Amino acid sequence: MRRLFWLVTGAVLGIVAFRKASKKVEAFRPSGVASSIGSLADAVRGFAADVRDAMAERESELLAGIGLDGRLGAKPADFE
Repeated sequence: MRRLFWLVTGAVLGIVAFRKASKKVEAFRPSGVASSIGSLADAVRGFAADVRDAMAERESELLAGIGLDGRLGAKPADFE
């Protein structure tokens, strides 16, 4: 019974190690690297879009704070 236990335990550990090693090797193949770069590019694009949105929002807040509504040539509300 002990031998069967250790045989099964060894087989399970071997399968787990083989699967983990296969995943690591796949990550370094050209298709795996391209997939990682594609995911990174998507993340950077999303971050840049978020930054642009936040900049536009903050700019409108600042313009409203000084009395400008964003139109060229507009005068502050205090000086009208």
